[in-house]
Amino acid sequence: MQSRLDYYKASPDVTKAMLALGERVGRSSIEKPLAELVRLRASQLNGCAFCVDMHATDARKGGETERRLTAVVVWRETPFFTDRERAALEWTEAVTLIAQTHVPDDVWEAVKPHFSDQEIADLTLLIVAINGWNRIAVSFRQMPA
Repeated sequence: MQSRLDYYKASPDVTKAMLALGERVGRSSIEKPLAELVRLRASQLNGCAFCVDMHATDARKGGETERRLTAVVVWRETPFFTDRERAALEWTEAVTLIAQTHVPDDVWEAVKPHFSDQEIADLTLLIVAINGWNRIAVSFRQMPA
């Protein structure tokens, strides 16, 4: 598969704005290890090879275990994740698949006990950002290095 377009060159100002969003979200209230799991799960759902590779690599560098990284795709069927992580992964799936799920009330009720209002907002913006990057990378066939 070949890359279709270098979006950094084609639209540098808009790309810089996306980068700024990602940087700001990276400094939000969501802890870095959880943020990488969220980015990884959204990227898996969106079929973004570039982002799956990047965020699995970043998670490993941050100390995440191979066992947990492998299990993210089947997080419901494993005992490897905390209740907070499970709530975040479920929220990630609902927000990422919004056209199908419309983010159900039971998912909202499941995330609320584990996150403050600010954290829910930050988590949602993190999911929005990675979904944006996934759509860019998939559309332009960005390949893992």
